Amino acid sequence: QVQFVESGGGVVQPGTSLTLSCKVTGVRLGSAAIGWFRQAPGKEREGVSCTNYSGGMTLYADSVKGRFTIIRANAQNTVYLQMTNLKPEDTARYYCATDDPPNMYCSNWYYAPGNLGHWGQGTPVTVAS
Repeated sequence: QVQFVESGGGVVQPGTSLTLSCKVTGVRLGSAAIGWFRQAPGKEREGVSCTNYSGGMTLYADSVKGRFTIIRANAQNTVYLQMTNLKPEDTARYYCATDDPPNMYCSNWYYAPGNLGHWGQGTPVTVAS
């Protein structure tokens, strides 16, 4: 069974940076696309970024383009989310996930996170002055 352990969240000021980590077990990372998602209080979970199995194709939500970068380290079974110029509206709990069974590409599963069955605990990010 695929499992995710997210880490790296914290409380930061606007304009600063943070890097989140997603440790993936139960699947060879080199064969799976991985998505980062977030859920703010009172809101639905939304896709933030996705990387295909090789890292050769990435997707970003419009709200984070130019500020966030998704990086995969297949040898370490870890996917990172580098976040810069953080804004208060980035405040949320951040999760990583993949399709079930794992999919090599960022396809329909990424756009419908409510249908995904396996989630980690997430890591909280708070951006405040």
